[in-house]
Amino acid sequence: MNVQGASVSEATYPAHETRDIVLPNQNEHVTHIAIDIGGSLAKIVYFTSSRRRKGGRLHFKKVETEKIDECIDFLAELMTDARLLTPDNTNLVLKATGGGAYLFYDKLQKALPGVIIQKEDEMDCLITGLNFFIAEIPYEVFTYNEQEVDPMHFEEKTKDIFPYMLVNIGSGVSILKVTGPDEFSRISGTSLGGGTLWGLMSLLTKATSFDEMLEISKDGDNKNVDLLVGDIYGTDYTKLGLKATKIASSFGKVFKKGVQQSQDNFRSSDIAKSLLFMVSNNIGQIAYLNAKQHNLKHIYFGGCFIRGHPITMNTLSYAINFWSNGDMKALFLRHEGHLGATGAFLKYAPIHRARHSFSYSENNFVPNQSPDPTSVLRVLEDTNVELR
Repeated sequence: MNVQGASVSEATYPAHETRDIVLPNQNEHVTHIAIDIGGSLAKIVYFTSSRRRKGGRLHFKKVETEKIDECIDFLAELMTDARLLTPDNTNLVLKATGGGAYLFYDKLQKALPGVIIQKEDEMDCLITGLNFFIAEIPYEVFTYNEQEVDPMHFEEKTKDIFPYMLVNIGSGVSILKVTGPDEFSRISGTSLGGGTLWGLMSLLTKATSFDEMLEISKDGDNKNVDLLVGDIYGTDYTKLGLKATKIASSFGKVFKKGVQQSQDNFRSSDIAKSLLFMVSNNIGQIAYLNAKQHNLKHIYFGGCFIRGHPITMNTLSYAINFWSNGDMKALFLRHEGHLGATGAFLKYAPIHRARHSFSYSENNFVPNQSPDPTSVLRVLEDTNVELR
């Protein structure tokens, strides 16, 4: 892969679609495809050549894992197109990672005759993908803080990429300490992740998809469900630095002695907001504690749980900033949900960089031109999940 001049496409995309990465100097067609099959979502990465100009694009798609047959049908269509552009006697390759690479291996083999399916280690792919996005794609990494006039700020440069911590939030959560390009270890995790939120939302609201769950949470008011510090003290608890609006107990207002509660007594949007805060705050605190224990300042959040959702990002950012007293930073990515699939894709062939391109341990490159941040923020609530 030739990543010289690579950039995130700034074209208009439908809601919840992940932006392509433009590769203007990748003139040789790339036929292999990569898939990361998790417990909830399957993520796909593939390349197409440009018909009108040099180079091509990396595309990013996702399908719910319960629709794995539809996902495999899509892979078969991609492979059929790839055969038309591949010389005879050339093997087509599918790079597969995630638990589903093993769970659905036989199904993939049966549906994709003649395709070589190569399984790759899930955590290794996550780190390879993240290193690629940090080091090679300008305006990929950003911070988010709704207390500022412009909440979203791209990271201009990183003097030292390593060490860092990756909090990968899928159905569950894995926390990885990364000390070099191929040096990492899983230091912690929790079963309370995206799958927890989706499951509870399915039980307690009428939402039928995760995007719908996130959508209804926008109009919710968690104060109708959660017990706040102000409900207990009537004001801030200044001695401990707790504001009146701080959540003291998630769902603490639901229980009333002698009352049989029903979810019909509460708005779905309020329940959704409370659940989102509950899971996000828990992940944020666990992330902070691990970062403190291992003396890590940069915390990257990845996985399809985040989906560029402002409430989620702001909650995670607030948690890291609050517990660390501003000493640590929560970092997000525009392609957060496709780290593993991208890493698997890159396992097929080495990356070709510019002559003076930095390595993963050197300073991050910043182009002279920046995408218009007002354009980015304007579409924050209603565009694709990996943000702009």
